[in-house]
Amino acid sequence: MTQKQSDPALQIVEARRREMAIEHLLFGTIRFVSQHHPELLDELDASLDHLWDKGPDDERDDEAVREVARRFIGSLRVER
Repeated sequence: MTQKQSDPALQIVEARRREMAIEHLLFGTIRFVSQHHPELLDELDASLDHLWDKGPDDERDDEAVREVARRFIGSLRVER
């Protein structure tokens, strides 16, 4: 195992960078598809009841995760 792989602080930074990159790509993909299929946003909105927080029990907040998703969907609706 290299120093890079074993450094917890670096692992957190790399995880955050991956999260930001994935968020950007996914948001762009949803934006593109929803421009051609506006009903996608309604479908995503309707699916939020099934979204939950996979964190540890003492940190879990399903509704907070759903609210983040609602904000994303709302911002996509504004762009249309």
